[in-house]
Amino acid sequence: MAQWQELLQMESALQNQVSQLYVGKFPREIRHHLSVWIESQDWHSAAADENMARLCFQTLLLNLEEQRTQCIHNNSILLGPDYSAMKDYLVKHFEDQPLTMAVILSECLNEEKRILTSSSEAQQINSSVTTDQSQRDLDNKVKGLREQTWEAEREIKSLEVLNEQLEFIQKNWENQVEQLNGLSHEMVQRECVRQANFIIQTKQMVLGKIANILNLAGLIVQTLTVVELPEWKRRQQLACLGSPSNTCLDHLQTCFTAVAEILQQIRQQLKKLKEQNDNYNINHNSNLADVMAQIDTFAVSLFKQLFENALVVEKQPVMSSLTQRPLVLKTGVRFTVTVRFLANLPELKCHLKVKPVFDKDIEEVKTIKGFRQFVFTKDDSKVLDVSTPGGGLVAEFGHMSLKESKARTKGSNESPLVVTEELHIIKFVTDCQYAGLECKMETSSLPVVVVSATSQVPSAWASIMWFSMLSTSEPRNLSLFVDPPPLLWQQLSQVLSWQFLSAGHRELGEDQLSMLRDKIVDDPDGLVYWNKFSKNDGMWTWIDGILDLIKRHLKDFWKDGFIMGFVSKAKTQLLLKNKQTGNFLIRFSESYREGAITFSWVEHTNGETIVHAVEPYTKKELSAESLPDIIDHFSLRKTTNNPLVYLYPDIPRDSAFGRYYTTSGMSPKNKDGYWHRKRVNVIDCTTPPPSPPPKEGNMDIEMDPSQVKHSIEDTMKELFPGLQDYSGSHLPWKTYEDALLSQSCYVDSSISK
Repeated sequence: MAQWQELLQMESALQNQVSQLYVGKFPREIRHHLSVWIESQDWHSAAADENMARLCFQTLLLNLEEQRTQCIHNNSILLGPDYSAMKDYLVKHFEDQPLTMAVILSECLNEEKRILTSSSEAQQINSSVTTDQSQRDLDNKVKGLREQTWEAEREIKSLEVLNEQLEFIQKNWENQVEQLNGLSHEMVQRECVRQANFIIQTKQMVLGKIANILNLAGLIVQTLTVVELPEWKRRQQLACLGSPSNTCLDHLQTCFTAVAEILQQIRQQLKKLKEQNDNYNINHNSNLADVMAQIDTFAVSLFKQLFENALVVEKQPVMSSLTQRPLVLKTGVRFTVTVRFLANLPELKCHLKVKPVFDKDIEEVKTIKGFRQFVFTKDDSKVLDVSTPGGGLVAEFGHMSLKESKARTKGSNESPLVVTEELHIIKFVTDCQYAGLECKMETSSLPVVVVSATSQVPSAWASIMWFSMLSTSEPRNLSLFVDPPPLLWQQLSQVLSWQFLSAGHRELGEDQLSMLRDKIVDDPDGLVYWNKFSKNDGMWTWIDGILDLIKRHLKDFWKDGFIMGFVSKAKTQLLLKNKQTGNFLIRFSESYREGAITFSWVEHTNGETIVHAVEPYTKKELSAESLPDIIDHFSLRKTTNNPLVYLYPDIPRDSAFGRYYTTSGMSPKNKDGYWHRKRVNVIDCTTPPPSPPPKEGNMDIEMDPSQVKHSIEDTMKELFPGLQDYSGSHLPWKTYEDALLSQSCYVDSSISK
């Protein structure tokens, strides 16, 4: 509903407040009869721009003239308002001072909004709309804009017919004197003048409608470039962190394309009107030519604003070996990135060549000592082409890679940043020449971190997460880690939860986040500081080890909810003490820096309740045997029974893990008469000795054999992403791993029975 219509429904006391706003400032009758048009204008911008204010003033006069002409056609001059008097008032008071009128209307409209807001809390509810509703509203505005544009097109065609008729009469009336007795030169001249005046009035009406269309288009362009596009960019930034955000560009592309087509059509309409002026000998009002020129200038400015924002990075830089951690790039390793032009006009296909430039025009290269510099290994310019099912103008850079052009001096401590805190950007630039419009367009990737070793990836990803939660708009502060601000726990907890969603398709629950908060946050205001989180073997090293454990060995069990995860020892005691004997839960170890998992179970003996725990299983053990098989074969040396009976809260062990067992209930002997064997996890004591403290020192620690294997696999995948399997027996680690497994303890399956 229009703002004025809402004001008319308020109680009389509030309506009187609105009426007082216009006394001695601006005719309230104009506000009433042109309410829709007035509310569609950007008076705030016009109040700061004299050219825009003058255009709005001229368009207002045209609107009044249009209303007056409509009254003449309807024979209702005496019934309607006095539009001529309104026009005279405006010319007298604002023709030389259009800025004054713009300021008055800007202030009055703002005050109207304040009155509306104070009159009802419903206004506040309506101001907070969902994304779907905002998209529907935007679609309706674009649809209405298109309908108005076609209506103007029809009227311009009618003007063409009127001009042709007038020209024909002027050239051929003498030949018809014999057929039309009494036809005199004066009568024909008088009729031609009347017809010419009608054409001029009609043209004024059409120009008024075109100006109105452009003003509405300007509001839509403003919404697209200032609201919708930044919101999409923020959703994309969060999606890079693992947020389940909608990053589809189809709706934005539809709106950008529709507005571009409408602006293109408007410019064609103005061209037709100018051609009519040039082709037909009519004494036109010279003011119309000036108005047309102003309108065309405004249309070009909207076109430029739309195009300059239409180039976007659809898919951020990502290496094929780190799909869940985009924006972390390694020198010499291929990565991909996709660019899209949202104004999908057929004329632009294969006419826009996009060039990537690394760290283009960023001050950090000059201001931060030791800031590394990189270049692309080859010129990888691409032409925007239609290569998607939706028909978007897309360029996919599929084989990009970086090399250092100016590296730091080894051993230098000049730079305030470690390499994993350096933020860089990739810009994509192109020139556009279209329909007389020339503009340079560019867009930027989100900040990236460039590493030279796989071991630096976790720290680099921590920097990406930290930066992304703090930097929500452009331009980006690439020197943020010179003095990194703290994060609120609410921000950090959200992004940590997304990491588990990405790694194992399940977010962290409130209880797990509460346990993490107790370990991470020691600030009364709930702030988390960068040094505590990421530096010097901080909490992130432990959490990232657990994420890697889930991704490699525990994804299905984590997703199914069988792993409770982050549970303190005290909470474990509390949860299990009232459960029946054999009830167990699975949690992450708090003391293994590289990530480990353990399980605790309860036993009630002689009126005493004891909660036992097993020494945590690391990636090395889980590489040799899956967690379900470990649980299935687990036993104590003092008994042959498996103490793990019910998964917390009361799920039978086999119901939870049965489908994941790799061994089944087979016959005791095989066809050769041999007993089958299976590995059984046997422990001597019911509680493990205290875990050793985390190792201090450098992040580059010695890896266990399974980690070496994964590191080699990762490197091979980075270099040859098309290859899928590196576990062949001819590789050196296979023999070494088999040797390790051969030393494991096996017992007869009959014993485990």
